[in-house]
Formats: sequence, structure tokens, C-alpha cells
Amino acid sequence: MSTTASPRELDHLVLPTAALDTARIRLEALGFTVAPIGVHPFGTENACIYLADGTFLEPLVVGDPAKAAEAVAANNVFVARDQAFRERNGAEGLSAVVFATRNADADHDAFVRAGVSAGPRLDFSRPFVDASGKEDTASFRLAFAAETAVPDTFFFTCERANAPKVDRSALQAHTNGARRITAVVGCAEDPAGHRQFFEAVTGAPVTSPAAGRIEVCLPNAAIAIADAAGFSIEFGLDAPSGSPLRLAAIVFGVASLSQAKAHFDAGGVGYQQRGSRLVVPPAAGQGAIFAFEELS
Repeated sequence: MSTTASPRELDHLVLPTAALDTARIRLEALGFTVAPIGVHPFGTENACIYLADGTFLEPLVVGDPAKAAEAVAANNVFVARDQAFRERNGAEGLSAVVFATRNADADHDAFVRAGVSAGPRLDFSRPFVDASGKEDTASFRLAFAAETAVPDTFFFTCERANAPKVDRSALQAHTNGARRITAVVGCAEDPAGHRQFFEAVTGAPVTSPAAGRIEVCLPNAAIAIADAAGFSIEFGLDAPSGSPLRLAAIVFGVASLSQAKAHFDAGGVGYQQRGSRLVVPPAAGQGAIFAFEELS
């Protein structure tokens, strides 16, 4: 299957959670700086973690169930896929990988041609207030992709139609030393069976570095899909079950592994050292495995 003109870049990851207060407590305990709550016009809310390279995590809750139900009825793919994830897996997890784009319309057309579109594009705006009190409007355009037989995982591109200028340097400083996302790792019954889809959605070639594993290298991160045995060996934890494909782990690059370890030890955060990584199991407010490795 042909790829796009250039590989897509990772923009952010969506992590459904039951309560933003719980997520904030957990993520701050892990040494992350968590942004104030952002409210979407279709019933969901987030409290993001911004990293120095411009990528981020989006912990997501349903803040207004009535508005969310209206959005699902109106074929809002973002809210509908979030709802489907929660119904199948509970309120905690890692549901979506998001790519940066300058043209969501072209992405949607490409996804339709490739047979991977998850539904209609979505445009939305929300009020924005920076730290100084200056008001603006943030506007976004999204194009969605998913595999028909994979109900628990989806992908979309995000075009910032209007991006207020804001200094996020304070929000990008984390006590654990995290600088960027180096990899997203999922688990699948048959990783090789997803090769065509990942080539279509990322615009990059997919490799098979080992039996039971596929990988795609984006300009700023990697996506890997392993079988259950390989996933368990990599992280020392059980792989998620009950789905053809689930996103299950995020690997962060940190300035100093000893700095991250010291923070975890001081705060009583449970982890295991696995090779050159510190692996933190999922917990309430942290729906995926978090692994930390030192940047070279």
C-alpha cells in the first residue's frame, strides 16, 4: 500500500480516565506537571501533560454526559470512539494516537481512498485563556482512521486551524525529567496483520524487527505492536487481552534515569527496572504502562 508524501509526526495521545482529579494526583505523583482543565464543546474535558518537543498526553473525561450523548447521536467520531472504548474496557486506558497535520481535509480523503476512514471529519473550537488572562479561541480540524475489526483503538490527524500563542515552558518542565515520547507500544493477536493499516495511517514503512512484532518510525517517535509474549517480555507485565489490538504502553525519554528513579523512590511510586528502563504499571488516573528511558 502506498504511503503519504512524508511520514506523519506524533502530536499527542488520548488517555480515557474516570476523573481528572484522580488523574492529576497520579500524574503529579509520577513527576509530571499537569495543565489546567480544558473543556470541549461536545461534553469531554482534558488536563494535558505537555512535553518539550511539542507532543503531549491528553487525559480525557466525560464532563457533561448529556452533551456527549448529543455528540454521539450527531456522529461525532471522537466522542463516539471514546464512549465505545469505555463501554468495552472501563474508564482507564490509552485509546488513540494523534498525528499532526496541516491539512485535515486531505488526510480524510486519503483515509477514505485507503479504506481506513473511521467517519466524518470534525471541526470544533473552544475558548482559551492564557496565564496572563488573555482570551482567544483555539480551533481544530480532525480526520479519523480505524480498522473495522479493532473497536478499542483509533487514530486521527489534528490540524490547528487557530492556535493561540502561549508560553508553555512552565508546563513542559517535569520533575521526573521527561522530555518527549519515544515510543507507543500496543499488543495484538497478529501484529503482522495490521501492517497495511499502519502504513496507510502513518505514511511510513512498517518493519518487522522480530517475530511477532511490527514497528513504524515516525520523525519524532516510534509505534510498535507486539504479540502478547513479546509485550510481556518487554515490560515484565501482562499484556492486555480481549481485543485484536490495544495500545498499552508509553515510553518517555528523560534527561536522567537516576533523576526519575530518585523522584519515584522519594514519592513511593512503584516501578521495576527492566534493562535500561524504569517501568511503572498502570494505576487509577494512569491507564497505560509508563516506561522511562534515558535520552542519549
